[in-house]
Amino acid sequence: MEDKTLLTVSKAPEHTSDSSHDIPGDAPAASAPSAEHIAQQRHRASQLAQALRQELQKALIGQVNVIDDVLTALIAGGHVLLEGVPGLGKTLLVRALARCFGGDFARIQFTPDLMPSDVTGHAVYDLQTEQFKLRKGPLFTHLLLADEINRAPAKTQAALLEAMQERQVTLEGRALPIAPPFMVLATQNPLEQEGTYPLPEAELDRFMLKLRMDYPDADQELNMVRQVSRSTRADMLDVQPLRTLLQAKDVVALQRIASDLPIDEQVLDYAVRLARATRTWPGLALGAGPRASIALVRGGRARALLRGGEFVLPDDIKGCALAVLRHRVRLSPELDIEGLSVDQVLRQLLDQVAAPRL
Repeated sequence: MEDKTLLTVSKAPEHTSDSSHDIPGDAPAASAPSAEHIAQQRHRASQLAQALRQELQKALIGQVNVIDDVLTALIAGGHVLLEGVPGLGKTLLVRALARCFGGDFARIQFTPDLMPSDVTGHAVYDLQTEQFKLRKGPLFTHLLLADEINRAPAKTQAALLEAMQERQVTLEGRALPIAPPFMVLATQNPLEQEGTYPLPEAELDRFMLKLRMDYPDADQELNMVRQVSRSTRADMLDVQPLRTLLQAKDVVALQRIASDLPIDEQVLDYAVRLARATRTWPGLALGAGPRASIALVRGGRARALLRGGEFVLPDDIKGCALAVLRHRVRLSPELDIEGLSVDQVLRQLLDQVAAPRL
């Protein structure tokens, strides 16, 4: 029996068996849509995003903020770097998202001997036609899990750069586009440094958000252990019961609707001031570039859609600021020696940079 909440979002055509939930208004209209139609479209898109959040929370217990941040990146069309010690559910989150998303999903387990062609693809010789054919690699997908990305050498990590930024891969001199939506979710272990290669600054900047997964609290961990011990899988929650709520075209529609959300000039200025403040803030040796300002606005719009808002609030910008900025700034050596973290300095910055009152 289908959830009533999803029935209010949309209704699948009767002549198909598609389990996705289309957002009305995707087809081009002959005339400009009315304000009422746009408001209805936003409302249904917001309901679909919230239904996706509820479904993911069934699989990942005790990581509500991380789920919201991943959905923010998905709606904003950005990439995510997930950092946390083993066993917190980084890979489980991506598997659950892939289960709820009816598009293509691929996983790359990064290792020190992984070659760039293993990621992008390569040309193979066909004996029958006596010609070279391009065999596309796992990059040609909608949702890509780059597991333990810092275990691969810089040359292989760089193979992701073009795909993440340009949404295309160059093979044998040909630029091959990657079908939208395209999202990279990369994981890395912050503690184990032996045999790893730190991500270059250029690649870090391509990730819209850097998320840190922490341990769940006692009640959440108790609930998780209770559920996992009843699961057919040995040590993880089963994602098979999760429903497929949306297809690739639905994600593109969500991204389009979010990008059209109104944002006041004062809120836009607030996002730019936050990014610019990191460049002169005491204790920060390296500030964030203009790409951070863009990510703050995109993230703010996505969070506004996720909460069902009609326009972007300063709190939407502030809510994603830590995840947007933490991998784009560097602590000064003296603060690093004192044991201060980047997040502590950024929280001081967020508290002291005045937000507009709308």
